[in-house]
Amino acid sequence: MVGIQDLRRPGLLALQTLAVAACYFAAGRLGLMRQLVVQGAVVTPIWPPTGVAVASLLIFGMRSLLGITLGVLLVVMSITTLQPAVIGTLVGNTAAPVCAYLMLRRVGFRTDLSRLRDGVALVFLAALTSMLISATAGVGLLVLLDKIDASSFWPVWLAWWVGDAMGVLIVTPILLLLRTARRPENLSRWTEASGLALIACALVPLAAYSSISLLFLVYPLLILAALRFQLAGSILCALFASTAATVAATDETGPFARLTQVEVMIKLQAFNGSMALTALLLSAVITEQRNTRRSVEQACQDLAEVLEHLTAGDTPRGRPSKGAEGVRHPPAGE
Repeated sequence: MVGIQDLRRPGLLALQTLAVAACYFAAGRLGLMRQLVVQGAVVTPIWPPTGVAVASLLIFGMRSLLGITLGVLLVVMSITTLQPAVIGTLVGNTAAPVCAYLMLRRVGFRTDLSRLRDGVALVFLAALTSMLISATAGVGLLVLLDKIDASSFWPVWLAWWVGDAMGVLIVTPILLLLRTARRPENLSRWTEASGLALIACALVPLAAYSSISLLFLVYPLLILAALRFQLAGSILCALFASTAATVAATDETGPFARLTQVEVMIKLQAFNGSMALTALLLSAVITEQRNTRRSVEQACQDLAEVLEHLTAGDTPRGRPSKGAEGVRHPPAGE
């Protein structure tokens, strides 16, 4: 029996490594479909692989590190040839998710994102702080190799950093949500979700492609989704709106028309970032308040049962009576 388990463990680890690498590579190819040119450097407004990497580490632990490294290597090989400089990109894109995972584990992060502190930790530790590593390593490497001028460092660095951070803010919560997703049994919830989806399908394209800047119309929809469906509703709404806005920005249509590449990048990333922050933090606050209310209601119900038993003169279940504790039974023979 021990021998069979020993054989299974390397097989499961290899399968897990290949699955993580495949997901990372697929997310990378998906992210490369939409690009912006900033100061002569090509950057992606949203880089989904960072979200895949952080989610893999949170779900599988450090066992997924090899799969992440392999995924980074496959993505790099798909867009350029293997060069010594690739090592810098490999190290930066692997170290950033690992740093995010270690910091989240240090602060007691919960993958269900049911507390405000979990949402804040994901935003400020995993997304904004850890992705400084990948952005600095990647853009610094471009400067050292004379791919971009030193004067272009900060604009390119900002675009790179925000793209990696957006991958964590949007993709990681969705993957963590899919891990614990349950099908709602109440038919009315399906009806409400379908109605909300129809409204989103009509409102989001209008906001993203209208020549008038109507991106602010997404926020009431985002708030409604968070109020009714918490993280599941808000993050899916944010993903849809972010995707539509990214497509419009890269096509330079709608509110992104007649803007320079830098202005497009700033406007798009400001919208995506504020929307992702709203979705995460608002849903975390609502979920935490609902859990607190359930705890208070349960405590009140337990207290009411105890008072009911005391009023009736009975002993509450599981609680010995005070009189019974004070009676000393005489030993046999007294």
